[in-house]
Amino acid sequence: MEADAGTAATAGRVALVVEDDEDIRALIEFTLATQGFEVIAVGSGLEGVEAVRDHHPDLITLDLGLPGIDGIEACRRIREISDAYVVMITARDEEIDRLLGLETGADDFIAKPFSARELKARVNAMFRRPRTVGGVPAVEVTGEGPHEVLVHGPLRVDVESRRAFRDDQELVLTRTEFDLLTELMRAPARVWSREALLRSVWGTDWASDTHLVEVHVGNLRRKLSQGIDPGTRFIHTVRGVGYRMELPA
Repeated sequence: MEADAGTAATAGRVALVVEDDEDIRALIEFTLATQGFEVIAVGSGLEGVEAVRDHHPDLITLDLGLPGIDGIEACRRIREISDAYVVMITARDEEIDRLLGLETGADDFIAKPFSARELKARVNAMFRRPRTVGGVPAVEVTGEGPHEVLVHGPLRVDVESRRAFRDDQELVLTRTEFDLLTELMRAPARVWSREALLRSVWGTDWASDTHLVEVHVGNLRRKLSQGIDPGTRFIHTVRGVGYRMELPA
């Protein structure tokens, strides 16, 4: 049987499941294994951080209510050593938990109870993010083929190597922050609605997830202006519509 696009995108990658509930851990393990991941599973936040050091996963599912250090602290420590996609999972409904998780570097959020289908859809969307939306990119030719480099004032994004710079300083971005910056810079004059960015970067049409865009734009803004005037803005909010790139005065 031919693999679907999601399985093809995730086959051969490593996933880490950090979950203390054995039944939920087994469900996540099985779901990710059917998508072609090599799956490693642990039951606590500290074990999760150590497993990231040892196995360098491409994807991490991280329960918020873990024994020892919770998912928020585990995510914070993981982000210091890894740019893996992080999906945070919780039984809690409070919006503050979602915001804290995203602000510490989670890429997506799933609330319990969830279905294997929902987890599969969100994971597949992460690894299938489109790369051709909007605008005409700047292109440099290096070596034997085109090497895509996006430039916006002092910002430079090397798409192939997944490296971003402000002037000569390399920016430390998560995978989602890098993908978000790339999409914005591919069409810097375009006003991107939150829904358009959800489709483009997250591969989802769930309108209720626009908070993903808002929090990640806020995180990206802070990193773009880190070490310079905190009032410097490379991403402008168009009230009632969305976001576009701008050059600071």
